[in-house]
Amino acid sequence: MRAESAEAKVAAEVKLVDARTMMDDAIKKITEANSKMQRRRMAMGGFDMESLVDATAGAIGSLASTTILYPLDTCKTKYQAELRTPHLRKYRNLMDVLWEAISKRQVLSLFQGLGTKNLQSFISSFIYFYGYSFFRKVYIERSGYKSIGTKANLLIAAVSGAFTVAITQPLDTAASRMQTSDFGKSKGLWKTLSEGTWGEAFDGLGISILLTINPAIQYTAFDQLKQRLLEGQQGNPQSLSALTAFLLGAASKCAATCLTYPAIRCKVMVLAAESEDDTYEEAEVKARKTVSGALYAIWKKEGLLGFFKGLKAQILKTVLSAAFLLMIKEKITKSTWVLFMGIRRFLFLSRSRLKSS
Repeated sequence: MRAESAEAKVAAEVKLVDARTMMDDAIKKITEANSKMQRRRMAMGGFDMESLVDATAGAIGSLASTTILYPLDTCKTKYQAELRTPHLRKYRNLMDVLWEAISKRQVLSLFQGLGTKNLQSFISSFIYFYGYSFFRKVYIERSGYKSIGTKANLLIAAVSGAFTVAITQPLDTAASRMQTSDFGKSKGLWKTLSEGTWGEAFDGLGISILLTINPAIQYTAFDQLKQRLLEGQQGNPQSLSALTAFLLGAASKCAATCLTYPAIRCKVMVLAAESEDDTYEEAEVKARKTVSGALYAIWKKEGLLGFFKGLKAQILKTVLSAAFLLMIKEKITKSTWVLFMGIRRFLFLSRSRLKSS
């Protein structure tokens, strides 16, 4: 009995030693993983590498999408900005806006404000995608979950959008005024902003922050659908095909646009430039520069349906824009990653040579 007890005791001690060894190995691996993650985050001057790549790809996709669809965006914005009773309308549809540009020999004016819009689009997309990707990673790391839920995704997207809007609102205001100016009479970025006060450059900031729910809905829907599709595919692919990304981007943006369109029309009214054809009094023009004033003006002149004037045009433009953006982003993310890895290696070799010399 004593011999059996001694053997059992020895076996238990051996198992305890093995357990401690396994625990030490696990702690060592966790420490190494954390060290690698910290080195990876500091590899680009303190920036998170994955978030930086995601932001750059998103910004490039946004820039390309904005440029391709800009004439359509100009026609859509001018159509939305018009506020008149139905029988006095200058534009009945988008084709009327296009025909006006052609008849006045101002086709190139369909691109008025393109530089400002591209600058605003690139900066806002970079900030948004970097913040969204960074906060998303932080949430997953700290929560311990493998994926992020819908509520958390919406919150992160909305916070990222609010930061983006607060920084880029003056550019958005200038681009909207340049787009809605009479054809051939648009002014440059600095002149457009300097004509008013600094506070007027932030016209529409409140409703722009409210509209951060739009991309929040869009990118949350896209991420959730993308995650389900990738999980259901064989071989565990890391990216969607161009066609699938395009269709998912279109569907997610369509849903977000329909839900938030009255606020979108109101924002266009607030940011629109004054037209020479308008006969409104100064007090009425100033009233329309507030959210409540714009809502009242739409209700008074166009009724309930006025809140949805231009919805089809908005869906056409924004769905195509979002679909192109997400398709391009999805396809160039890997190339962008390779580019940044090459830059990181070049900087590392340069530092090594400087130290050795």
